Amino acid sequence: MATTQDAAHRNKMMRAVKSKNSKIETALAKALWSKGYRYRKNYTGIIGKPDIVFTRLRLAIFIDSEFWHGKNWETEKAKIKNDLSFWQRKIETNVARDVRVNAELATAGWHVLRFWGNDVKKRLDECVETIETTIKQLTQQVG
Repeated sequence: MATTQDAAHRNKMMRAVKSKNSKIETALAKALWSKGYRYRKNYTGIIGKPDIVFTRLRLAIFIDSEFWHGKNWETEKAKIKNDLSFWQRKIETNVARDVRVNAELATAGWHVLRFWGNDVKKRLDECVETIETTIKQLTQQVG
């Protein structure tokens, strides 16, 4: 059972987690900007508030952290030592929300790209290349 002090510490730590303009998001945004791409950041005009959006192309890009968005969740949840039920509920809710957001955006005619934070950090050029390829394909469709 978590003590009040543990709960207060966790609350403080969770408040410190940035929801936008993280180092990883900024690195990807700057890489795209330096190549001449113009976009909107943390766009509130559609569901999910994507990290980067190309509105004309209807392209939404999300950069998801591995922990909060449940990468390899079935194996990772076994590593959680404290308050498993809380974290299981929290992460599984996030994963379900991501699936729902992807589906709703697709239904509304949006294209969605999701990148894991560590992929952006370790393979930034590959992520930019994936985005560029998608932009070229969508540009041909839009005309």
